[in-house]
Amino acid sequence: MKSPVVFLHGFENEELLTVVRAVKKALAEAGEDPGAVAFASSTPNNIDWTVKDLIREVREEHDYMKKNPPVSP
Repeated sequence: MKSPVVFLHGFENEELLTVVRAVKKALAEAGEDPGAVAFASSTPNNIDWTVKDLIREVREEHDYMKKNPPVSP
């Protein structure tokens, strides 16, 4: 099972959104599920993590959020 993760570092907020939108659009146009990709950016908390730990954490959080989407008021 594919479980892609895109990790971004050094981008401003608007740049991050542009990259995420572009990746999701390209996947959708290729017939792939854009919702399957987990996106993350560097933070002071995760900058020193190993790649293995980062991918595991991002995938777990992504899978949880897909199963438990936030409720809008």
